[in-house]
Amino acid sequence: MTPISETVIDRYLKLAGLADEYGAIDLALELLGRGVPAEAVLLDLVAPAQARVGELWAADEWSVAREHAATAVSDRVVAAVAAHARPRPTRERIIVTCPDGEYHALPARLLAEVLRLRGWQVDFLGASVPDAHLITYLHQTGPEAVALSCTLPTRLPRAHATLTACRSVGVPVLAGGRGFGPGGHRAFLLGADAWAPSARPAADRLDRGLPSFPPQPPVMKHLADEEYTSLAGRRGDLLARVMRALGAAYPPMASYDVRQLEATAEDLAHYADFLAAALYVDDSTLFTDFVTWTAGVLRARGVPAGAVRAALDVFAGELREFPRARRFLSEAAAALTCPA
Repeated sequence: MTPISETVIDRYLKLAGLADEYGAIDLALELLGRGVPAEAVLLDLVAPAQARVGELWAADEWSVAREHAATAVSDRVVAAVAAHARPRPTRERIIVTCPDGEYHALPARLLAEVLRLRGWQVDFLGASVPDAHLITYLHQTGPEAVALSCTLPTRLPRAHATLTACRSVGVPVLAGGRGFGPGGHRAFLLGADAWAPSARPAADRLDRGLPSFPPQPPVMKHLADEEYTSLAGRRGDLLARVMRALGAAYPPMASYDVRQLEATAEDLAHYADFLAAALYVDDSTLFTDFVTWTAGVLRARGVPAGAVRAALDVFAGELREFPRARRFLSEAAAALTCPA
């Protein structure tokens, strides 16, 4: 395999950052013409460049608009590489999809094209597929397996519904994506038959044989406390109360303009959603990881860690009757080591 150097990745990233889709496509086709395998172009060029796109946005070096433009370029590059390769299917049918509400489709698209390159007959359904429509499609096409991609942990409850639906019609599921967590423990908790961290190991896993149904997934006894259900059901009211209380608890908010207040409300909504997801899978690290990442993102934008700690304290005050949630909030606050 011809290696793809960091210089080439930097060149691709610059083109993507300029929204130069033709230049990025030309670079990818140039690599193919030099004998670089199509799978390497997808996974050793496009994928790491996209990871850098996210890092540049988090560091406040790229705007949301620029990040979106670069992602659109990568999507076009993936399509161009796939059209150039045009492999003929020689193996069984695999469905590649995202759960309802998951709009990060590029990781799933990369997996779909890698599987095609390896001979699988692939139906790529894209982002946010409702379960009822997915089940109908499974009945119509009769695939050997479903590959389910979940990037955001907040989509785990919906991913659980998808996994349960696939199990009900006898189709095994290979789960993947950051949302399922390191080691795949969240995937197996929710009923996945196999797990892989990214596209290449997912394809390798299928190369070793299609997944078969394991024993019934664990019973999620922690949901009996109804903390997840209550928090999700009271989300709107909770966020309104937290926003008001934070204004009193964090004096700098008094000078916030409309844009800053809107950003604060959006951040609080993310805290609530990630806390709910952590409660759903009973995994405090899901929430702590999000909080520490968010603190870094906000710090790059001039927001001190004290604002994050204040928000966590206010949530804890509003969730006095939620012992698991309060424990998760306390662990996240303890993980914030940045100065106020």
